[in-house]
Amino acid sequence: MSMDAGRRKTIKAYAVAAVIQVIFASTVVISKVAFDRGLSTFVFVFYRLAAASLFLLPLAVLIERRNAPPLSFRLLLKMFLYALVGNTLSMSLYNGSLKYTSAAAASAMCNSIPVITFFLALLLRMEVIKLKSSSGVAKAAGVTLCLAGVLVIALYTGPSLKPLLNRHRVFFAAGHKQHVSMGLWIAGTFVMLLSCVAWSLWIVFQGLLLKEYPNKLLATLIQCLFGTMQSCLVAVVMEKDHPSRWKLGLDLSLIAVVYSGIVGTGVCFFLQTWCVDMKGPVYLAMWNPLSLLLTILCSSLLGESVRLGSILGGVLLVGGLYSVLWGKNCEEAQTTAVSDHEEPSKHAKQSEAERRNALKKIEAPAPSSNPQDYKFDQIQDGLTYDKTMKSFLLDRVCLTYTEYLSIVDVNEHMRPRVSN
Repeated sequence: MSMDAGRRKTIKAYAVAAVIQVIFASTVVISKVAFDRGLSTFVFVFYRLAAASLFLLPLAVLIERRNAPPLSFRLLLKMFLYALVGNTLSMSLYNGSLKYTSAAAASAMCNSIPVITFFLALLLRMEVIKLKSSSGVAKAAGVTLCLAGVLVIALYTGPSLKPLLNRHRVFFAAGHKQHVSMGLWIAGTFVMLLSCVAWSLWIVFQGLLLKEYPNKLLATLIQCLFGTMQSCLVAVVMEKDHPSRWKLGLDLSLIAVVYSGIVGTGVCFFLQTWCVDMKGPVYLAMWNPLSLLLTILCSSLLGESVRLGSILGGVLLVGGLYSVLWGKNCEEAQTTAVSDHEEPSKHAKQSEAERRNALKKIEAPAPSSNPQDYKFDQIQDGLTYDKTMKSFLLDRVCLTYTEYLSIVDVNEHMRPRVSN
């Protein structure tokens, strides 16, 4: 029965991880199509965070209304700053760069987030690289491959691959621009890299935040609410001369906002939390390349041109991702093996030291011509009784080794005295 339960658990983890990558890929593709059709990226960020907040608010009220930890002003200020970095800044940069690059390039760049997170943790001295070990070399190689992948995506676009359904441009209509200048492509790529850096910083901050405020649902909701207010202010400033861009009709723009807000943020948050709790963050990160493959497939099916440079850069980024994950996994396995080996020897040394100290505390009686002149007070179960020297020695001879060890604590209270 336990084997069947473990097998079902593993199958569920596989299914959830795959669904998460499908959500990632579909969110990128739908957002890219909406931007090509004229949706403002700043307005989109506001509507997306607002939709996510409306989705998470009733869940937080129903689930966490009795378990909500207290919030201090200092903690709220931290969440405000984290929302500014992880929600407002990261999403604004990412969606803005997506407008001038491609869905495949954006999905490929997302594979750099675990590597960038590791690099930031290294700068903050939360991680170390030991270049003399294979795990350290793997992690350093992963960071190098990640940087190479970014440069390939930015500087080498390559030829366009023919869409699978060229005659059916379902979403990427011919009337919308899909080709941008090389300068805008390079700028968009590095802006996307900055968005990944901001998101990686947010991930590092979340680890620190959850130590102070462990309620994940409420922490996410509060940051979404702060992000909604911040992105609204940014959208008002950036689109003050274009009030018509705030309108959402019954078209693809509305679908992109609702889907990315509810499914891409709310549902995906729950699934990621469940998957990380079941299998750990490394397991979830290993599935990221699936999102790249699905994005390339969907983009090609929907009529978008996929550049060869994006694919090659994505391969390098995936290689860097797996290299860092492999090095991290080997390092954790070595640490666990060393701790498991040292734990029994540590307990054995402590037990031996305690036994020797106990033996030293047992004071031998002073020599005398008449052993009857010495009596010993032994405290046992709260009662005090006297024993002559002869009976004491006889008991010592008859004690077994186990009984001897069990009486060591009692003997600590034994002190010789001369009777009057």
